[in-house]
Amino acid sequence: MHDELLPREKVFRDPVHNYIHVRHRVILDLINTPEFQRLRRIKQLGVASQVFQGAEHSRFTHSLGVYEITREICNNFVANYPNDWDDSQRLVALCAALLHDIGHGPYSHTFEHIFNTDHEAITRRILCDESTNVNRILRTVAPDFPEQVASVIDHTYPNPQVVQMISSQIDADRMDYLLRDAYNTGTNYGLFDLTRILRVMRPYKEGITFDANGMHAVEDYIVSRFQMYQQIYFHPVSRGQEVVLGHLLKRAKTLYEAGRFDRGFTPRLLIPFFEHRFDLADYLRLDDGVLNTYFTYWLDYPDPILKDFADRFLSRRPLKSVTFTDETEDLLPTLRNLVAEAGFEPDYYTAENDSFDLPYDAYDPSSANPKTQIEIMQLGGTMEELSTLSPLVAAISGSLAGDKRFYFPKIMLSRGPSLFANTYQQFQAHLLNGALIK
Repeated sequence: MHDELLPREKVFRDPVHNYIHVRHRVILDLINTPEFQRLRRIKQLGVASQVFQGAEHSRFTHSLGVYEITREICNNFVANYPNDWDDSQRLVALCAALLHDIGHGPYSHTFEHIFNTDHEAITRRILCDESTNVNRILRTVAPDFPEQVASVIDHTYPNPQVVQMISSQIDADRMDYLLRDAYNTGTNYGLFDLTRILRVMRPYKEGITFDANGMHAVEDYIVSRFQMYQQIYFHPVSRGQEVVLGHLLKRAKTLYEAGRFDRGFTPRLLIPFFEHRFDLADYLRLDDGVLNTYFTYWLDYPDPILKDFADRFLSRRPLKSVTFTDETEDLLPTLRNLVAEAGFEPDYYTAENDSFDLPYDAYDPSSANPKTQIEIMQLGGTMEELSTLSPLVAAISGSLAGDKRFYFPKIMLSRGPSLFANTYQQFQAHLLNGALIK
């Protein structure tokens, strides 16, 4: 295996980690590929910057941060647990950390839903397709090195320590995005003691565990993650703009499939996705800016729905929402009919959206996708699962936190004289304190 070091360490200044240190030439070469540089043009939090104006950070900065945390984990393991950690695994761990998000597309999750793409599958293609710069550079390490790195991201790599560094319930990916997203949103919810967690993290045969005296730092991380999901990632206005974005792309796709896109407005780079025949080169041409450019063109498009949703997205006019439950869900057809009475096409101007998260998921081998549990190493060397030791984690373990929301045009909340005043009143009669009522 070829593992060349740079003659002098390269550093990137970072607001979260201070410096990101690069010693391996392959890491620097990967950073400089067009495929990785594209991540500068894709926001980490998608539309959330329309709610938290500082959240302009990119998947590029996050990927560097995941790499840096993984590098620090490796340094800790080789310094303190040389008998339990094989440092020949360092480079595959670092490359997997750096490249784990390279397959994300523009406004990733909304784009995936509309066009049935899979960023994880595309990540693997970027790593393993011999036409990419990333693959060419990985092959300079060893002929099978691209497959090794991809297998870490796929969770099939034979060393569970390496896999859990990148993907587990407390991994380099999650630790970086919590700290980075908290910093850029101007909130404190995602802050936890990273230095302490890295200090108490240790390898063992079956993966990664944590010293018992560091359990409270791990608890703090779990609570921080819970709060970030509730306050930032599940914010109702962000979700409202995701609905707008999704309906905008859906309308564009519908118009194209119906042959109704005027020639001057046709989004050439999206045609392969409209026609379900895109290749890797097509995918890598896309970023947030490409989509925003098309949205700007569509402000002048004659179709009123496409034009309105382009304006709603670019000018931040999200749909409003109320929460609903299983008991009030049967009211949704009534509300959709009232939205239609007010002159809106309900297929576009209403939506249901649910967001739920497990703050901590204790291992359940019978589940469809069992999670790697967080193990705490006791003084005698035995392992105990976190929620059996922590009443705090036990209290939130296994409980879904989130809500279901119904989205609709803001004008449905209008009061006062209007052609549709009676319709608005009927609509509002089903709402109380931001929730549906019977």
